[in-house]
Amino acid sequence: MNLWVAVFGMAGTVLAAAFAAKATRAASRATADATRAASLAQAEPNQRAADLAAFQAIRDDMQGEITEMRDETRSLKSLVRSFAWYVSELTTQMRSHGIEPPAPPDRVTEYNRTGV
Repeated sequence: MNLWVAVFGMAGTVLAAAFAAKATRAASRATADATRAASLAQAEPNQRAADLAAFQAIRDDMQGEITEMRDETRSLKSLVRSFAWYVSELTTQMRSHGIEPPAPPDRVTEYNRTGV
């Protein structure tokens, strides 16, 4: 009888150890998952801040390029107006000396007609 008690006691101990090991593994997995989730949650604001900084740098760079292009466009418009005034003066001088200037290109005629 003592032998059976010892066998059942040992079997019970082995089963209890197996259940404890299984529970420990499950708890370990749950802890690892929670740790991973916490690190992701902590990294999220840092990632958002990094993304915002990158987007701001891109925006600032693009804003600089846009400003540069606007300045260049203003300069070119001014140059075209100066040329137009100069050609008008030369045309007036030619006509005052009895010389008929050549007809302007179609694009110039279109601009003079439509303003575009």
